[in-house]
This record gives sequence, C-alpha cells and structure tokens, in this order.
Amino acid sequence: MSTQNTIQIESKILAPVEVVWQYFTDPEHVVNWNNASPDWHTPKAENDLQVGGKFSYTMAAKDASFSFDFWGVYDTVKENQLLEYTLGDNRKVSVAFISEGDDTRILESFEPETENSADMQKAGWQAILNNFKNYVEEN
Repeated sequence: MSTQNTIQIESKILAPVEVVWQYFTDPEHVVNWNNASPDWHTPKAENDLQVGGKFSYTMAAKDASFSFDFWGVYDTVKENQLLEYTLGDNRKVSVAFISEGDDTRILESFEPETENSADMQKAGWQAILNNFKNYVEEN
C-alpha cells in the first residue's frame, strides 16, 4: 500500500505479540473493544482469518438508532506480524504487529474515505485502537 494519501495511527500495547494478535483477530474479543465511543458497540463479529477470507463487524449505536457492517477481505495474513485487507469500498488497510520484547507496537495505515475529514477519521480509528489497547491490558 502506498503511504501517500494514507492515514497512520499507532499504539504500544503492554502485552506479547501473540496475545495482541489473538485479541485483535478473534471475534470473541473483537466484540469487546471495537468501538470509538461508549455509546457504540459491536454486537456481532465474524472473521475468516486467511488470504481471501472475509471479516465483518456490525457496529451499532447502543440506542439502536444506527448500525452498519464494517467488512473487508484479507490480502495478506502473516500471523503475529501483518494484516492487509481491502474494505468493502475498495480502500486498503495495513496493520503491522511489531514485537518489542514483552510489548507490541501496532502500526495501522488506511486510505481515507471522502465523506469525513482526515482528522475526524484519524481520531475515530485512533479511539478504536485505544479501546483495543485498554481491553488487552485489562485482560
């Protein structure tokens, strides 16, 4: 994926890469962290973790006023190292898992959509990654 016209976020998580990978990819865990704010949640998550496999996460307002499926197809799956996928709207995403001893750094890059500002998108994706970090470190 070209880094031109991409948004990048990152987080250092105080857990080994094997744990971080499992919590990031296992639907049983995804439903617990995949939201950008407390008034949203992910009531359903599915993940076929292989090249050509599809993931789908239903993201919904807790008041049931709105929901949508965030989904994509995997282009690259390197266990404990790298996920690359194409979203349903053809945007590309790359998630690198970098082992740093007992900790893991996640570097996430994604092509922005055109409806919302780049700053808003970066803040939203970072909020989800921050929720992920908190979930992993609390469990």
